[in-house]
Amino acid sequence: MTDGSLGVSEAVSMALGGMIGGGIYAVLGVVTTIAGGATWIAFVMAGIVAACASYSYIGLNRLVADADGTGGGGSVTFVQSFTGNSDLAGMVGWTLLVGYIGSMAMYAFAFGEFAVALPLLPASAAGVPLRPVISVGAVAGFVGLNLLGARATGSVETLLVGAKVLVLVAFGVGGVLYALVTPSISVDLGGSQIASFGPVMAAGVSFVAFQGWQLLFYDQESMADPLEEIPKAIYSSIPVAVAIYVVVAVATYALAPQALQANPHTALTEAASTVAGAVGFATAGGVVLSLSALFSTGSAINATLFSAGYFAKGMLSDDLLPDRVGDSSVSGVPSRTLLILGAITAVFSAYGSLEAITSFASLSFIVVFGAMSALAFTQRDAEPLTGLWPAIGTVGTSGFFVLLLYHLFRAERGTFYAVVLIAVAVVLVELLYFERAVIEEEIPYIAVGDRAD
Repeated sequence: MTDGSLGVSEAVSMALGGMIGGGIYAVLGVVTTIAGGATWIAFVMAGIVAACASYSYIGLNRLVADADGTGGGGSVTFVQSFTGNSDLAGMVGWTLLVGYIGSMAMYAFAFGEFAVALPLLPASAAGVPLRPVISVGAVAGFVGLNLLGARATGSVETLLVGAKVLVLVAFGVGGVLYALVTPSISVDLGGSQIASFGPVMAAGVSFVAFQGWQLLFYDQESMADPLEEIPKAIYSSIPVAVAIYVVVAVATYALAPQALQANPHTALTEAASTVAGAVGFATAGGVVLSLSALFSTGSAINATLFSAGYFAKGMLSDDLLPDRVGDSSVSGVPSRTLLILGAITAVFSAYGSLEAITSFASLSFIVVFGAMSALAFTQRDAEPLTGLWPAIGTVGTSGFFVLLLYHLFRAERGTFYAVVLIAVAVVLVELLYFERAVIEEEIPYIAVGDRAD
């Protein structure tokens, strides 16, 4: 039964909050390193594949919805409904949860970085670095907000997203115009790289920036009419996110190319200072952009935590998570579930730069999006699905998976091996949990056989 706490505007905010915070501040520097001036093309390509994957999700959601228009689901529900394999569905769900935790840790890490970059905050106090403290504090704050319920969370998300979108659009448009009218600055749109392999590889790396929309499928309990609201929110938010990525990427690459290489997380601040400096407000411009970064990463934490909580609750209802993780019978997200997700995220955000876990998160999203697109393709003869868009989503995500692995192996060999180890560990834990009945049956058999010998 839905409670109607989230409307279309809040749903759009949740989707944008889960996308823009990660895309602009976490992957822009990496993508520009690969694609240069053609970065905007990479974002467009990734956005197109994400939109095709979203079509698959929306179609599958309608197919599994109850007769009254409620009761749809996300990736786990789709796998259960169309394959009948609960263990496989559970493994998909656990993989996604690790991806969500990694994403939130990445956002919290960036939140702390931007906070200590503000003029009034020191990098350390009494010999203790403040970045980890602020990151953990941000996670704790948004856990507390989510404990207040869906309506409070949605309202705060709308305010945060509105503020950051306003600032980013103003910076992007203003930055491009400033670059165009300044003779000493050239606007490079990557014309010489369009026919190269760089933008395609960069699209694979940037795909994590478009995972936020699918969080809405786990918020359906909080919507009055999810089958109508979710498509409107997704088909509005993805084009808006692509447009913002494009204009900000063009402006930042023109105004702060060196900063993108040296300090990718704070390159936008330098670019904003350049634009604002033209009218004598360089410091103010950098501060405003830094505050926008806090809004962006904060809203990404909030949106992901909110939806991951509902996602975990659904897994609890299907007996795909241990009962001690939370009580699925309560209204809203179980408090214990939020606290567990927040605690694990806080530990990762305090640990370090998180290249391995965020890369694993990116790959997990690509795999799941591709799998759902392939699943939708198998249902192409059912209303309201057709085969074209799921096919593009399947082929696109498959290519992105290979390209991202290749990029990690070539440019970040240590991260590549760490990702492999994380993947092996996650799969082993999943197998131990979901195949525990088989293991329990086999262990006594082996023990008896040993004694007989």
